[in-house]
Amino acid sequence: MSAAQISSDDVGMRPAGGKRRRGRGRLAALVVAILVAAGVGVVVTDPFGVRTKATPIPSASSTGLARVTRGTLSARTLENGTLGYAGDYQVVNKAEGTVTRLPAVGQVVGQGRVLYRVDGKPVVLLSGIVPVYRNLYWGMEGVDVRQLNAALVALGYATKDELDPGSDYFGRQTYYALEKLQDDVGLDETGQLTLGQAVFVPAKQIRITKVVEVRGGSMVAGGVILHASSTTRQVTVTLSASQQSDVAVGDKVTISLPNGRTAPGVVSEVGKVATKSDDSTTIDVRITPSKPKQTGRLDQAPVQVSIVTDTVKNVLSVPVNALLALAGGGYAVEVVEAGGAHRLIPVKPGLFDGSAGKVEVTGDGLADGQSIVVPAS
Repeated sequence: MSAAQISSDDVGMRPAGGKRRRGRGRLAALVVAILVAAGVGVVVTDPFGVRTKATPIPSASSTGLARVTRGTLSARTLENGTLGYAGDYQVVNKAEGTVTRLPAVGQVVGQGRVLYRVDGKPVVLLSGIVPVYRNLYWGMEGVDVRQLNAALVALGYATKDELDPGSDYFGRQTYYALEKLQDDVGLDETGQLTLGQAVFVPAKQIRITKVVEVRGGSMVAGGVILHASSTTRQVTVTLSASQQSDVAVGDKVTISLPNGRTAPGVVSEVGKVATKSDDSTTIDVRITPSKPKQTGRLDQAPVQVSIVTDTVKNVLSVPVNALLALAGGGYAVEVVEAGGAHRLIPVKPGLFDGSAGKVEVTGDGLADGQSIVVPAS
């Protein structure tokens, strides 16, 4: 009786019935077609007709032994990605005059620091989602006032007891705190935030990615002066839109870096709007490194990402090459009994763990610790 073992390169198994999957893994039935196309033999008789009779099964090739094990398996998908920084901000200038100072590309600027200068006067970076569009002074109210209050408290110019960072009112404490900020950066201490003295960006720190203007150039209010990102490390993976359901927020990943090292991460965003090109439709998947320092400082660096798309716990598994494809359909493993006798046990493949080279299996008579036949290494 001849049989063909299946290698991990041949197949990604469908999960066993009853367990939830997100459409991951290839159809196990494809393996039979692959084996037949390759001219490899499969079991051609019914090995399950008399399962109580244990008889030796001769092998045409050298074999070894492995064990059935119980534990946790994870399915993964390997994709190409780009390592860089999250966010893409356009900084719009509101001051008019001559540009006298600009930051350098790659420079990191924090909240409360001078970002650039116009006519020698500083323009301060503050954190907020609403762009500055008016003068702010005592008695005013609004979302822009609230983010100014939050920034002043975050910078230590007032305590939370003195100034509520969630307040949208410009009161006495906002006035005093703003005076302190203006004194620190070299602005006139007016207690009023004049249009053009600050820019709001939705990040506590930014990294300059492109400078549009040049020193000595004339600035007009409303023009983009520079582009920036956050300092948060991020990997972007472009997937086929058909794979959207294969990945979910919270999936764990392993990032393979250009220096040969790896770093852990987690899927933080799965795109919902597809981008169509001439020959494909894709979505972007964002990944946040769990240990960003391990990713270094490279920007726009090519990386590979192994995404854990599903996990099963407390299941029986065998090496993928222990599976026997049967001519009549289905799979089996060849168990070696304590006395040396061999018998086939029909199994149903489940989750395929490519990194471990194992596959989840279920079948009557299969147990943890059993010896099974595998091709000799």
